[in-house]
Amino acid sequence: MTAASADLLIDRPETADGAALWRLAKDSKTLDLNSSYSYLLWCRDFAGTSAVARDADGTPVGFITGYVRPDRPDTLLVWQVAVDSAQRGRGIAAALLDGLTARLAAERGVTRLETTIAPGNTASERLFTSFAERHGAHLTREVLFPAELFPDGPHDSEVLYRIGPSTDSHAL
Repeated sequence: MTAASADLLIDRPETADGAALWRLAKDSKTLDLNSSYSYLLWCRDFAGTSAVARDADGTPVGFITGYVRPDRPDTLLVWQVAVDSAQRGRGIAAALLDGLTARLAAERGVTRLETTIAPGNTASERLFTSFAERHGAHLTREVLFPAELFPDGPHDSEVLYRIGPSTDSHAL
């Protein structure tokens, strides 16, 4: 656990947080919403590679879900990032990302980060671009999944952001 500010705590998610994470994802209006069951599983099976921001009452107000790629154990894939709309603009997403990557660099030797971002998601583009700049890490972008691969109707292409390695010894 680390403190992001005086009234915010960055922690590992617990299974009981699954419903709150599902609601945060649903309320984001930008994330692809997974089933509520998948958020419960995520909080159980991938808590070690994910993070939750809690307010002073312990209520989740933001999260990052991620996993270490099986074929690249030095690479964290960030799946989703969400922050409660009332909490946006406070740097919570950046604190979550910094805290999670620092933890995984120390615990698992993670030196690289990947995520996909749909074109036009400027908040995510800024979050990951500024993360790379803040940590002196190389950033590349390429289309990972073209729109035509998605079977469930119109979907934007997903652009893969690859970040790392970092020149910052306290993060990736």
